Amino acid sequence: MQKGTSPMRLNKPRIAPLTDAEMDPDQKAELTKTFQGRPVYNIFRTLSRAPKAYKSFMRWGGYILSDHNSLAPREREIVILRTGFNWKSGYEWAQHVRIGKEVGLTDVEIEAIKEGPLSPDWKPIDSAMIRAVDELTSDAFISERTWGELSELTEKQRMDLVMTVGQYTQVSMMLNSFGVQLDDDLELDPDLKG
Repeated sequence: MQKGTSPMRLNKPRIAPLTDAEMDPDQKAELTKTFQGRPVYNIFRTLSRAPKAYKSFMRWGGYILSDHNSLAPREREIVILRTGFNWKSGYEWAQHVRIGKEVGLTDVEIEAIKEGPLSPDWKPIDSAMIRAVDELTSDAFISERTWGELSELTEKQRMDLVMTVGQYTQVSMMLNSFGVQLDDDLELDPDLKG
């Protein structure tokens, strides 16, 4: 499959990303300030259609992806990838596979995220985090058993785990419902096809 043309849940956007020509001066200034000459991904061009929400979204998302989030980057990306996979968000998965590799996830671990907490490739804490994501994305609650298995994490890390799942649940819902299409340099994982 050619990159950027893989079918998503929707094969075209319901809400199209803003083109440069469509941006008003405030939208253009905000995206220029944020991305400083780097490519502006379709998710941000789409969310920019609601400028006030976009600004608030970026502040909260900035926390989740920052060093203020007490989960180590590898742990954070396991949580984000499992959340995106559970919500069948091909866009989220494709973007964060790249980020996950940058923070040290291996191809084997990325495949194991799809298998879930019972994959033999996980350490116990990794399995517990994936189980927590599964429980949150199915019941909005972490069971006592899983909470106990997360005892290796600090209280703040457990809070950040829940907040990360919440953020990326919202992101997945927006991406899927708005029909945000893959950026040209990404390819949809076959397990997340339509």
